[in-house]
Amino acid sequence: MTTGEIAPAIASPELPASLRGTLPGRYYTDPTIFAAEQALVFETGWFCAVLAADIPTPGAFETVQIGRESVIVARGRDGSVNAYLNVCRHRGARLCTEEKGTVRRSFQCPYHAWTYGLDGKLVAAPNLGDMPDVDKVEYGLHRVHLREWLGYVWLCLAEEPPSFEDTVVGDVAARLGAPDAIVGYQVADLKLGRRIEYDVKANWKQIVENFMECYHCATIHPELTEVLPEFANGLAAQYFVGHGAEFGEDVAGFTVDGSAGLERIPGVAEDQDRRYYAITVRPQVFINLVPDHVVFHRMFPLTADRTLVRCDWLYLPEVVDSGADIDRSVELFHRVNLQDFDACERCQVSMDSRSYARGGVLVPSEHHIAEFHDWVAQRVG
Repeated sequence: MTTGEIAPAIASPELPASLRGTLPGRYYTDPTIFAAEQALVFETGWFCAVLAADIPTPGAFETVQIGRESVIVARGRDGSVNAYLNVCRHRGARLCTEEKGTVRRSFQCPYHAWTYGLDGKLVAAPNLGDMPDVDKVEYGLHRVHLREWLGYVWLCLAEEPPSFEDTVVGDVAARLGAPDAIVGYQVADLKLGRRIEYDVKANWKQIVENFMECYHCATIHPELTEVLPEFANGLAAQYFVGHGAEFGEDVAGFTVDGSAGLERIPGVAEDQDRRYYAITVRPQVFINLVPDHVVFHRMFPLTADRTLVRCDWLYLPEVVDSGADIDRSVELFHRVNLQDFDACERCQVSMDSRSYARGGVLVPSEHHIAEFHDWVAQRVG
C-alpha cells in the first residue's frame, strides 16, 4: 500500500441482537462531514451561545462562533439583547475581533469606519451624507434569531428557525417526562458560581455519546458512583424518561466526598430532592440538575477533532453573594469532566483506524445513543 492510500476496513461480523452498530469512524475525523455538520446541524438549529448575565449592561458584548459564522451578542441601550453576524456590510471585514468587552454606543469597522448601533442599525460612515439613497436599516448588520431561556441566550442562523418549543424545550420535556419539570430549579434566577473551560481533543459527538451513557461509570467515575450508587450498574439516568438517579443512603449532598451541600433551591419538588437529572439538548448542551445547584455545559465544536466545552456551575444568588464554599460541589463534576474528556480523547485517536472504519457497537444500556446517531445521519447523510 502506498503512502496516502486509505487502509481497508476490517470486515465486521453480523451483529447479535443485543448489539447495535455505531456511526463509522469517518464521522469523527472527516473534515467534509464536519463541514456538513456545521452547515446542516449547528447553523440550522438553536445554539446556546451566551450566559445572559455575562453581558449585564448596555454595550456589553460577546462574540461566538456558530458553525462557520461569527456572531456578536450585545446588550442594547434599552436593556434588550441583540445578535447579528459579525460582518461589516461594506466590504465584509470582521467587525469585532475581541471575544468579549464593552463599547460605549456602537461598533465601528476598523477598515473603513462604518459604524453600527447596539441594535445593529447603520449610524455612520465616511461620506454617508453624499449617499442619501442608502437605507440605514437595510444596510445595518444582519440580525440573528434570538431567544432567552434558562438565563442563556440561544441563537439560530436559519432564515426560518425551527420551533424553539418543539426542539429545545422538547428535548428537556422528553427527558424529564413533562415540560414544566425543570421549572422548580429556577435556572434563569441562579447565579454563576464557577466556570471552567476544557479544550477537548475529540469530536463533539464523542462528548455527547459519553454524556448519554453510564456503561463507563463504574470504570472511570469512582467519586460519582459513590454519590450515585445506581450508576455503577451501567444504566445512565438518560436511559429512562423522568428518572433521576438517587443519592446513596449515606450521601448528604452532591459533593466530591458526599458531604452536605448547600441550601436547596426552593422550587425543587420533594420527589426531585436527593436526585440527579441529566439532560442532553441537541446538539451542544448538557444540563445537570441537583437539589442545590445546576451544572450547565455548552459545547463549541472547533474542528473535527477538537471541541471547546464551557461548564458553568450555577447556584442561588445568596449562596454566591455570601462567599459560601462551593469547592466540594464544583470538584465533583470537574473530576467527572476530566475523566470523561480523557476517555473521549482516548477514543478519538482510534477513529481513523481500519478497525473502526465500519464503526463499533452499542451494548443494551447504550441503545438509546442510536437515536442520536440517526438524528445526526439524517441531517448530514
